[in-house]
Amino acid sequence: MPLFNPFSFKKRKTSKPKILPRIIADIHEKDSMILAELSEKQNNQEIELIIQSLKIGDYLIGKTVIERKTVSDFISSMLSKRLVEQLKQMKQYPLQLLIIEGIDEQELYKTDTKLNPNSIRGFILSIITNYQIPIIFTQNYKDTSNYLITLAKQQLKPKQEISLHSRIPLTLKEQKQYILEAFPNIGPVKAKKLLEEFKTLSNIFNASEEELTKVLRKKSLDFKQILNK
Repeated sequence: MPLFNPFSFKKRKTSKPKILPRIIADIHEKDSMILAELSEKQNNQEIELIIQSLKIGDYLIGKTVIERKTVSDFISSMLSKRLVEQLKQMKQYPLQLLIIEGIDEQELYKTDTKLNPNSIRGFILSIITNYQIPIIFTQNYKDTSNYLITLAKQQLKPKQEISLHSRIPLTLKEQKQYILEAFPNIGPVKAKKLLEEFKTLSNIFNASEEELTKVLRKKSLDFKQILNK
């Protein structure tokens, strides 16, 4: 009979738990069709849904607070000025979003009141310009659900630095970064790290290949060759 060798077994790789897009919904939304849609996605392990009491907004996704209004609710909260107070409270969060739902089911400018359509347009523009809160108009509850899920998925994507070559640099610091980004294989992240490490363009250009390796690693040789040609 062969002897048991405890070292013969390979270590099993432990897989990391899958991180799901997270949506926090206010408890007052529990009877909405949106929550039914989101619950189904949670059952299929597509999202993580948390229902709790939110003091501000109807949904919370990452740093974004979301207030959802049906067309009729939007009009009534506009007339009662309740929405104005809600918008002010939403500014406590870094990002805000207002969803007006049901454009396919009810026309925004045809209401039971004698409200002038231009008053509605003016209020919408005020939300965007004065409060700087973006508005999304959705067709129905399914459309709203899909927007929430898409936003939650975006939170899992790594944030990318924006290159200054997409706009004209204004400050001296931005101009230095702009110059460095013109070199091959140097994007916004590496350009910023070079400036943090060496402070000035002169120091960067006069640095040795070994010194540049701290930031550029294998690309330091290419960088020096361009400077020396």
